[in-house]
Amino acid sequence: MRNRLSLRLIVFALLMLAMSAAASAQFGVSITIGPPALPVYEQPPVPAQGYLWAPGYWAYGPDGYFFVPGTWVMAPQPGYLWTPGYWGWNGGAFAFNEGYWGPHVGFYGGINYGFGYGGQGYEGGRWNNGQFEYNTAVNNVNVTNIHNTYNTTVVNNTTVNRVSYNGGTGGVTAAPTAQDRTYAQEKHIAPVAAQTQQVTAARANPQQRASVNQGKPAIAATPKPGAFSAGVPAKQAGAPYKAEVKTAAAQPPAKTPAKAPAAQPAARNDVPRPPSTPEKAAAPRPENTPRPAENASRSEAKPQPQTAPHPEAAPRTETASRPASAPKPEAATKPENAQHAESQAHPEAAPRTQAQAHPESAPKPEKEEAHPEEKRPE
Repeated sequence: MRNRLSLRLIVFALLMLAMSAAASAQFGVSITIGPPALPVYEQPPVPAQGYLWAPGYWAYGPDGYFFVPGTWVMAPQPGYLWTPGYWGWNGGAFAFNEGYWGPHVGFYGGINYGFGYGGQGYEGGRWNNGQFEYNTAVNNVNVTNIHNTYNTTVVNNTTVNRVSYNGGTGGVTAAPTAQDRTYAQEKHIAPVAAQTQQVTAARANPQQRASVNQGKPAIAATPKPGAFSAGVPAKQAGAPYKAEVKTAAAQPPAKTPAKAPAAQPAARNDVPRPPSTPEKAAAPRPENTPRPAENASRSEAKPQPQTAPHPEAAPRTETASRPASAPKPEAATKPENAQHAESQAHPEAAPRTQAQAHPESAPKPEKEEAHPEEKRPE
């Protein structure tokens, strides 16, 4: 069982390696519109011995095509040359074939990148005993600083144009030769880190986008990777710029968020409000109207706190009934209660209670009636 598992793991690892190799051979971006023409620009001088020229090209990103400036790059190892990448039509869309380093320059779509890359092979320099020699006929070399040079005129038998893609409508019709296929089987090295940084910097610069520069990038070449501050601008576009159809089609979806669906939730909030208002208005009005008319017992049965002070007014009605029953002896009892309060606070109120006792000394008329009875026996 362990042997079977190990065999399966080995087969799986081989499949993954094959997939990664295929992915490195061709970049996974495909579109239906070809890139703009290559711009016209001057090559900056070689910065030092050992640098090789990597021509500029159009790459593709989220904002469409953008131009990656050509630059001088150190070879990953002596004897290796740079094969540029190119756009090719595969029957249904354009796909970008990534460039690579190798002992020979392979097929790059027949694209005339200039500066030694005329569409087939490379005429810009050669390796000689571990030292790279520059062809001054096609490269900008300061011979006072760099002595490994030669001058060989390059004859270009192909039609000179600025087309930047192979196949499709208006593209270059070149095809790989048998020798190109042989070179494709050699050991290759992917673009070095400096080249990857050059692509990243170009993608982040809006002035490199074709939709902005109309095929004439602000920076067409740099003396070294990432040296955009010392970049060389393009002299002119390689051909009249044609805007991408995708950018025009992308405008309608950008307008869709301008619609105002927010008004619908506002209408939904208005729907529950009308039923809530009659319930609130109807509830307090019928309950408040019968409460003052009814007895206090009904108001006490209901838990509303506002009706509680109204039954307290009942003792005032009882005081109004006292003058109706008004028995005079009960009125006499009231000062007795007053005496308790006045005896504590006002002692001078005592003679007032004696003045009220005069009606009780009613026997005075009886004495007046006794006098005529005494006169009769005389």
